[in-house]
Amino acid sequence: MRRWPQIRRLAAGGLALLVMTPAAGEAAAIPLRGVIEGFYGTPWQETQRLDILDFCRAHQLNAYIYAPKDDPWHRERWREPYPADKLQDLAQLVRRAKADKVRFIFAVSPGLDLSFAGEAGEKDRAAMLEKLSRMYELGVRDFAIFFDDIKDRDGAGQAAFLNDIRRDMAARHKDFGIFLTVPTEYCRQDMVTPDGARKPYTDAFAKTLSKDILVLYTGEGVVPPGITQDELQQADALYGRPLGIWWNYPVNDYMESKLALGPVTDLPRGGNIPAIFFNPMKYEALSKIALATGAAYARDPQNYDPERAWQQAIAEQYGPLHEDMARFADHSQHLENDWAKIGRPDGEALRQKTEALLQDWPAGATEERFAAAEEEIQALSASCRRLQLKLPKHVRDECRPQLLQFRRILAADETALALLRAKKAGQSGERLALHRSLLAQYRSIKEKEGMGRLSETSGVAFIERVLALP
Repeated sequence: MRRWPQIRRLAAGGLALLVMTPAAGEAAAIPLRGVIEGFYGTPWQETQRLDILDFCRAHQLNAYIYAPKDDPWHRERWREPYPADKLQDLAQLVRRAKADKVRFIFAVSPGLDLSFAGEAGEKDRAAMLEKLSRMYELGVRDFAIFFDDIKDRDGAGQAAFLNDIRRDMAARHKDFGIFLTVPTEYCRQDMVTPDGARKPYTDAFAKTLSKDILVLYTGEGVVPPGITQDELQQADALYGRPLGIWWNYPVNDYMESKLALGPVTDLPRGGNIPAIFFNPMKYEALSKIALATGAAYARDPQNYDPERAWQQAIAEQYGPLHEDMARFADHSQHLENDWAKIGRPDGEALRQKTEALLQDWPAGATEERFAAAEEEIQALSASCRRLQLKLPKHVRDECRPQLLQFRRILAADETALALLRAKKAGQSGERLALHRSLLAQYRSIKEKEGMGRLSETSGVAFIERVLALP
């Protein structure tokens, strides 16, 4: 445990945050650091939220934002009060967060149909104040209003609404805490024109918004590979204040068939970062691998070592199964589509061994290289079998499709090795039979990718390369 001898206040713009001052020789932690339940899809259950609050305490994460996109009272039906049973659940979460010394930040996303002007605007301001006041009565002191993923581009109207709500809440409640927002243009690519100037929405929002409100952004893109020091400074300059980070890893709601099981990587090592929140998967247990590494980063950005933090997280969470889980997780780190790219490459050890085997084919396919690739594939297969047998049920349930898919991939990799041996030995009859078998296995893998996806550039790529050989 760290020992924090002093407490000071850090002004992020006009926002006062409590900051722990490290002892001599220790790097400063990011002041506000935690988890944001902000993904699309099935929200977490109450037991999962209670568990993640305890996890935050254990890893010195000091905040949790309640913002599940598919909670109807958070977004689509935001004006309506929570039903009595949901209020009881929220009250229990607030109590647990207080016991765990974690800020419970209650968020609302009203932007789908929020009015700013006239009688409708007055009613909506009153509805929001009523919503937040009800949460205040439950013990909530920290709040957020988000405007992400909507069509509205009234930056001045949104900012003025936020200013009004914060002012009125602070006037009503002297112990009113921090107030956060996410703008509609929440990544830097959307904030600026091709020549680097602020777009009209961002210009109006940034000029109007009170300095007492903390703005979160996602980086250059919605799901970028990382944030450089330069990019952080450019984003801060757009708003004339330090921005907090909403980091979209390990969230996988845009590619649910693939699990994000790698470490947090490529975030700034210095600079004035007032806050960082990590958006998890709907798979709460499996999210903890990446979240634990995010906690290590947030506690000490300057000295953060992703590989060390990743290995430590898996060892702590999986005990005697940590080597098996590390082998499996290694093949499910990188998520990429036409607008998202994040996470370390998958399965580098297997990729390197299979590429070495195919280098200068067939002369370069030595028995030593065959043995190295075979050993790696067999070790991975053994780990999959042990995980299927010994993982706790709630974890196994979260990753069952991916474990099954990995076993298909590894079985096909073994067939690919056998096919390569037959090709090298000139066994034409066996080669044709193995080629047909491998092609059938590959088709089965591709058919099942909607359920489970992993090792695309490693185990699957090896199959594709072998099938393409003459």
